[in-house]
Amino acid sequence: MNEENFVIKTLTHIIQHYNHKKYWKMRYKLNSDKVSKLVKLFYLMRIKRMDAYNNASLGTHLNCQSSFANPPHLPRGIRGIFVSHRAVVGYNSTIYQQVTIGDGWNGVPVIGDNCFIGAGAKIIGDVKIGNNVRIGAGCVVTIDIPDNCTVVMEKPRIIIREE
Repeated sequence: MNEENFVIKTLTHIIQHYNHKKYWKMRYKLNSDKVSKLVKLFYLMRIKRMDAYNNASLGTHLNCQSSFANPPHLPRGIRGIFVSHRAVVGYNSTIYQQVTIGDGWNGVPVIGDNCFIGAGAKIIGDVKIGNNVRIGAGCVVTIDIPDNCTVVMEKPRIIIREE
């Protein structure tokens, strides 16, 4: 490994108060039965500190937390991302900054696999987002979106539906 690259990455993690690999490793250990409660509380404290510094919350709690099939791709880090404690996010999702995935009156969002969620998008309520869906920046999604669609505008409008 290039020593200079390692130093730059380490300094970036220290400055931004966020290390993607460590964050998700600690998150998954919170649900493990093999980890003691004291260690879980320490991990939860570290995760909450990272969340607080980045003005984010990815739905992390000891007994009830959001379900991610695998760690999402976060091109801009966790800055401003809010995820409900009961939300479900599928495989290979990409989530940009300032995204909200939140509870509604009836339930929580379920997001499919290979979804792209643009900056500032809001997904609220009992919404089912299909697989391979692209949600544009600034969209407010309160209706179900079928598979293979592209959604744009503040009031969701499906513009491309690939079959």
